[in-house]
Amino acid sequence: MFVDSHCHLDFPELRADLPAIAAAMDANQVTHALCISVELATLPAVLEVACFRTNWYATAGVHPDYEDTLEPSVDQLVEWAGQPKVVGIGETGLDYYRLTGDLEWQRERFRTHIRAARRVSKPLIIHTRAAAEDTLRIMVEEGADAVGGVMHCFTESEAVARKAMEMGFLISFSGIVTFKNARTLKSIAQQIPLERMLIETDSPYLAPTPFRGKTNQPAFVRHVAEEIASLRGVSVELIGEHTSNNFFQLFEVPQ
Repeated sequence: MFVDSHCHLDFPELRADLPAIAAAMDANQVTHALCISVELATLPAVLEVACFRTNWYATAGVHPDYEDTLEPSVDQLVEWAGQPKVVGIGETGLDYYRLTGDLEWQRERFRTHIRAARRVSKPLIIHTRAAAEDTLRIMVEEGADAVGGVMHCFTESEAVARKAMEMGFLISFSGIVTFKNARTLKSIAQQIPLERMLIETDSPYLAPTPFRGKTNQPAFVRHVAEEIASLRGVSVELIGEHTSNNFFQLFEVPQ
């Protein structure tokens, strides 16, 4: 079996045809999916989608790229985290690639999410891009190791991965690992312990080879597993088993 640990099924590209998405997941042995929140205004839609299937879950959070949106408070995130389908806090973190200038608001938002996660004892889903140093620093300062979580769609260095794992975080690989020019990421995927690994689609974005350039969907997470299996010289079933069990343990959901 396989689990898509990070997708956006509430986005228009996917929400319009949830029955077909679910059928494709079944056909590819993808049993669970985690629907990720990106802003407070769309949290009800995320929860609605997560309720479409028993094995679909949700998170509560505001993406670091969303500058002109309602800023979350710790209390708001804690309240949303109490919903039955919500198993994590995020997507949160830092992104210095898309936004420039004074990004202190981004760092404060990240701190808010970590504090909320600690209040509810639920794992964090962390996005970091071109901001690894500050991301790790704030994780340490705010005690993110108390709850752990996942470094989603990982594209940083092996050193960053090691430091995150030391704080109890898992490393999640997306369809990027299937791209021909992702040599460094492929090398990291060969070295990360299977007990610390997740797989994801980040759909509707980042479709893996051979679907690159098309709308991504949870069923395609199997191709991420196949690439990692090929890189490591093991069976795809082994990758599926480890990454699925890691998901169940981290988010405390039944198989």
